[in-house]
Order: sequence, then C-alpha cells, then structure tokens
Amino acid sequence: MLGLERAAHPQQQGNGLVFQGASSLSLDAKGRLSVPTRYRDVLSADAAGQLTITKHPHGCLMVFPRPEWEQFRDRIAQLPMSAQWWKRMFLGNAMDVDMDGTGRVLVSPELRQSAGLTRDVLLLGMGRHFELWDKATYDALEAQAVQGEMPDVLKDFSF
Repeated sequence: MLGLERAAHPQQQGNGLVFQGASSLSLDAKGRLSVPTRYRDVLSADAAGQLTITKHPHGCLMVFPRPEWEQFRDRIAQLPMSAQWWKRMFLGNAMDVDMDGTGRVLVSPELRQSAGLTRDVLLLGMGRHFELWDKATYDALEAQAVQGEMPDVLKDFSF
C-alpha cells in the first residue's frame, strides 16, 4: 500500500462494521487499488474479500463490502420508476470485485474514467462503505465546502 493513513481501525457498531478515516493511496498502472492493511482482515472475514464498486452522484465511487452492497442494492431496486435513472447509476454501473492475495482490487476502466481517477486517490471510510475519490478533486471540493456557509443542520452541533 502506498500512502498516508489517518484514523482508527473499523469499529463494531450494532450488527455491522463502521469504517472511518482517510487513506491517501495510489492506483497502479493496471488500475488496482491496494486496500489499506487495517481493513483487509475484517473485509476478508466479514465479506470473504468480496467488494462491489459503483458510481456515486457526487463524482466519486462507492466501495461496499458485498453484504452491505446487497442490502443497498435491494433498497435501490425497490425505488419507483420515477427514480429509474438513479437505479441505472447505482445498479447498472456496479462491478463485483475480489481482493487478491495481496489485498488489491481492480477498479474497472469505466469506473475509473467516470470518477476521474488516474493515480493519486483518497479512500474515505463512510460508515458501512467507502468513498474513492480522485485526490485533487476531493481536496478542491473540500476547500470549496469549507469556504461556504455551514449547513443549518450543523449550526447547533457542538464541536
């Protein structure tokens, strides 16, 4: 694995794992992502190393342990016809992948292109799944968000 990792190992909460923290990583020349060591054992144990990657409407990719994906997929599949394009985005672009013996997963060329992933990426633990961002895109969007007004839902939040 190449890169800087921040934050803790996956946490148990209720009946599942909660992923948190950020890892700066590099895709190799074949588009493979090396899953951070702190997640490999738990993904092997809880998901048999099976992951599903799909598009996110904000321009990144979502990476799910297979059991979590199956729950998400079932919820998306139940959406009405008025949400058909969203179903296409999530389900129609989903790719099942397996971690190899060294903890790498191949991100398909189609998904890499849709998220603008080239080499430097950021893997964010987002609870029950991960987001995979182009590092420069994420940094720019984060800076833009911080410059904007804080959402109302956070104004009374104590830090």
